[in-house]
Amino acid sequence: MEKKLERILKNYVKDECNIISTLQDVQEILGYIPEEAVNVLSKKLDIPTSRLFGIITFYSQFHLKPRGENVITVCRGTACHVNGSERLINRLFLELEIPPGGDTTDDLRFTVEKVNCIGACGIAPAVVLNNKVRGKMTFEKLMREIRNIKAGE
Repeated sequence: MEKKLERILKNYVKDECNIISTLQDVQEILGYIPEEAVNVLSKKLDIPTSRLFGIITFYSQFHLKPRGENVITVCRGTACHVNGSERLINRLFLELEIPPGGDTTDDLRFTVEKVNCIGACGIAPAVVLNNKVRGKMTFEKLMREIRNIKAGE
């Protein structure tokens, strides 16, 4: 990891990039931003770790723990909630055997995210599966999609 971070830091210094770009590069290469990487960046760039963690936790694009290869984002906005998104989430966690308090399967194949709104109220309940919006989602339809993903891997 240290060698990968050194490469990123050379670009930071050479191109006078901002810290957001640097964090994006770290996440792209490592898949997430581990605490160890934050500590290395803090020392190398002379930026307090608290400032780096503040940036990382402010932007939803950054992740401090590994995520699954497939990301399922379930909307919990009012329209989606009224149309059953919470039941969908609960069944999904059970079906994928995601540990209590977690959001990613042990094999890192799936991550389930809960968000407040994705702006697709007209097709509630809405789910984003690997960056593709799916509307009028039922548990059966979602499990069919998941089985298709598993079969294709």
